Amino acid sequence: MSHPSPAVTEEPILLQQYRDGVTTLTLNRPRQFNALSEEMLAALQQALDRLADDGDTRVIVIAANGKAFCAGHDLKQMRANPDQDYYRDLFARCGRVMTSILRQPQPVIARVHGIATAAGCQLVAACDLAVAAEEARFAVSGINVGLFCSTPSVALARNLGRKKALEMLLTGEFISAAEAQREGLINAAVPLEQLDGEIRRLTDLICAKSGEAIRTGKRMFYRQLEMGVEEAYDYAGEVMACNMMHEDAGEGIDAFIEKRRPVWRS
Repeated sequence: MSHPSPAVTEEPILLQQYRDGVTTLTLNRPRQFNALSEEMLAALQQALDRLADDGDTRVIVIAANGKAFCAGHDLKQMRANPDQDYYRDLFARCGRVMTSILRQPQPVIARVHGIATAAGCQLVAACDLAVAAEEARFAVSGINVGLFCSTPSVALARNLGRKKALEMLLTGEFISAAEAQREGLINAAVPLEQLDGEIRRLTDLICAKSGEAIRTGKRMFYRQLEMGVEEAYDYAGEVMACNMMHEDAGEGIDAFIEKRRPVWRS
C-alpha cells in the first residue's frame, strides 16, 4: 500500500520577527541570492505599509538569509516578460519600496552579511543606516549586462560623491565593505561575528530615545535635503519649535536639569 508523500511547505519569501521594539524583515530567497522579484517587492511593500502604523516597532532591520544580501532584480523573471510596460511597472514598484523606506516613520537599518549588487546595493543605500560584515561587497553591476543601473543610481548618488557613484555605475566593479564605509554607503564594517552585536548596539541606542523625536527628526531630515538652505532653516526651525512643545521634549530637558533618566511618553 502506497502512502502519499508529505506536502512540502515552502517558507515565506520574507520573514518577520519582532523583539524589544525592533522588527527584522529577512529576505528569504537564498537560492536566488534574495533577488527582488515581483513577489519579493510586493512582500516588502506590504510589510513596510503595515509597520508604518505599528506603534510597538521603534526600528526596522532589513536582513537576508543565504550567502548574499541581495543580488538585485530577478533577471530570469525580467527576461520572461519582454514588455516595456511590464518593466516600467516593475521599476516603479521598486521605487515605491525604496521611497517607503525613506518615508517610514521608523529608522530602517540594513544588515549586510554578503554581496549587495544592483538593486540590492540600491536597497542598502535607501536604508537610513547600514552595517556590513567585513567580507561583504557592493556593486551596481547592471552595466556588465548592458543595463545601466538608473534606478539604483538615485539612492547611490544620495549617499556617495558623484565621481565615486559614477565610477561604480560605469564600471560595475565591486567595492569592499571598508571602501563602502569610507565612501558613505554604510556606517560600519565589522567582523561577521560582530555584525549582530553592532546592529543591536544601534537599535538599543535608538529605542532608548523619544519615539516622537525620532519620527519627527527622520521626516525633517529627508525633507530639508530637498530644499534650498534658507528654506531648509525656516522649515527646520518650525519643526524644532513644534518639537519643543511635545511633552517628551519637556520631560527630556527636565530630566537633564534634574540629572535623572527621562521617562518618555512615546
